[in-house]
Amino acid sequence: MGYLEATVVVYLRLHYYPEGFVFPLAVIPQSIVIAEVAREAATIIMLGVIGWLSGQSFLARFSYFSIAFGVWDIFYYVFLKVILDWPPSLLTDDVLFLIPLPWVGPVLAPVLVSLCLIVASSAVLVRESSGRPVCITRLRWILVCLGGLLVLASFLVNAAAAMHHQPLAPFDWYLFTAGILVGLTSFLTGMK
Repeated sequence: MGYLEATVVVYLRLHYYPEGFVFPLAVIPQSIVIAEVAREAATIIMLGVIGWLSGQSFLARFSYFSIAFGVWDIFYYVFLKVILDWPPSLLTDDVLFLIPLPWVGPVLAPVLVSLCLIVASSAVLVRESSGRPVCITRLRWILVCLGGLLVLASFLVNAAAAMHHQPLAPFDWYLFTAGILVGLTSFLTGMK
């Protein structure tokens, strides 16, 4: 799936960014933007089906989904590097997702999120397979979700600039790091 996603982006970039992908973004027809949003929604649905079919409990299903999502996202960038030799750096800005608004940030940020998802979800599945299922309290879920919302907010800081074809503000690493720390700390302390 990471390869398929990368090839679609290769075609889009060859058509709309023949000189190379840079910000501010090029104007893309609304019909193409709608098709891209639908493609991203379809990808999430496919990853959700993987999780649903693979797990028995909600947490196991979410863990399988998270692992599939993380692996897909990392390999998306691996294949962009192989095919286009892009990004030139892990700090290169990219449009990460379009739902509900454009998510913008350096490539390193979604890769770090993906690694966290893979490691945390693998820990849940190892615990479940050894007969010690993880029980996360409502408060811990709220804190994990708060961490996720902070990470999402860091990606949405430049949504308006991306939509209006303007230069980007610097990525908010403080907000991103706070989200990762809140989410991971809440999750890890709940694993005991």
